[in-house]
Amino acid sequence: MIKSFDEILEKVKAKELKKVAVAVAQDEPVLEAIRDAVANNIADAVLVGDKTKILEISEKIGFNVSKFEIVDEPDPAKAAIKAVTLVSQGKADVLMKGLIETSTFLRAVLNKEIGLRTGKLMSHVSVFETPSFDRLLFLTDAAFNTYPDLKAKIDILNNSVKVAHAIGLECPKVAAISCVEVVNPDMPSTVDAALLAKMSDRGQIKGCIVDGPFALDNAISEEAAKHKNVTGPVAGKADILLLPNIEVANVMYKTLTYTTNSKNGGMLVGTSAPVILTSRADSHETKMYSIALAVLLASHK
Repeated sequence: MIKSFDEILEKVKAKELKKVAVAVAQDEPVLEAIRDAVANNIADAVLVGDKTKILEISEKIGFNVSKFEIVDEPDPAKAAIKAVTLVSQGKADVLMKGLIETSTFLRAVLNKEIGLRTGKLMSHVSVFETPSFDRLLFLTDAAFNTYPDLKAKIDILNNSVKVAHAIGLECPKVAAISCVEVVNPDMPSTVDAALLAKMSDRGQIKGCIVDGPFALDNAISEEAAKHKNVTGPVAGKADILLLPNIEVANVMYKTLTYTTNSKNGGMLVGTSAPVILTSRADSHETKMYSIALAVLLASHK
C-alpha cells in the first residue's frame, strides 16, 4: 500500500506522461510546481497566459520553457477558457488553476459549451502525508461544497474513493465524521453518517467500507477507539475522512497544513478531467504533489 508522496511520485513515473494545461500561468509558485513536475518526469505542460510575464518568471526561477507550448493570452478570463478548451478537446489531460480568481476559473470549468461538466457533483479531495500516521489521510470536502445533504455526501464519498483507487487503495476505509460517535437526532451529521454506514452494509456504496458516525479521535486512533469501545473495521483505521461541512473540513485542512510537518496535495473531482484547484497560499511543493495526484487519476480513468 502506498504510504507517502515519494511513493506516489514513483508510481506516476511508471505511467504514460500526461499534459497539464495551466490557466493564467504567470504565477511563480505554479511555474515552480510545473518545473519540479517536469524535472521529476511526472508531467508535461502547456502554459496559457501572459507570455511576457511567463518568460520573466521562468527566467527568475531557472525554468527553461523553450520546449513548452505557450498560448499567449493576457486576459485571465480568456486564458481560462483557452486552457479548459485544450482539456475538453483532448489536447491536455489535466487542468490547473494559475494566477486567477477562483470564481473566474470555475466559470470556465463549468462553461456549457467547452467546460468539463459531467452532470455529476464536483468535490474537492485532499491527501495528507503526516509523520504521525502510517498511512495517507484523505480529506473531503474542504474547498467546494458548503453544507452537503445526504445525496451530496454520497457523491463526495464516491469521488474520494476514485482518488484512493487511483493511488492504489483497493478498498479504502471511510469514516463519516461528526463530533460524537453515537447517533443523535439533534445532530444531522450523525444521522447522515449512520445512513451512509447502512448503505455501505447493503452494498449501495461500492469499492470501500463506510462506517459512522465517528468523532475524529476514534476514526484515526485505534487507541482512542478502543478506549471508547468503538469497534469495526474502520474504527481507528480510517483512510478517508468524510467531514460534515466545509467549515470543519477547511479548518482541519489548514490545521494539518500549518501545525504539522505534513505534505499534501488536492484536486477537484467529478469533472471530465482532473482539475487542480490549489490556494494562492499553498506552497509550490503542494501544487507539485497536486499535479502528481491529478496525473494518477487521469491515468486511472
